[in-house]
Amino acid sequence: MDFVSATDRLTVCMSHSDIAYEAGVSVQAIRQARMYPQAEGYRSPPSGWESVVAKLARARAAELVKLAEELGG
Repeated sequence: MDFVSATDRLTVCMSHSDIAYEAGVSVQAIRQARMYPQAEGYRSPPSGWESVVAKLARARAAELVKLAEELGG
């Protein structure tokens, strides 16, 4: 593995789109739920958001562990 490939994998981030897909809602719903509650366009987070975020966090953590193991860390 070269430096660029390794650092590309390291810096991949979850997106609002990833969260929306897993939660079964629109990207706009995720963006609105991230607004300040006092904002006019604010919407409540989707139900079950905690388990969605936890699932995505575990998946990302596993990807990072795999990268570290491939690099010999």
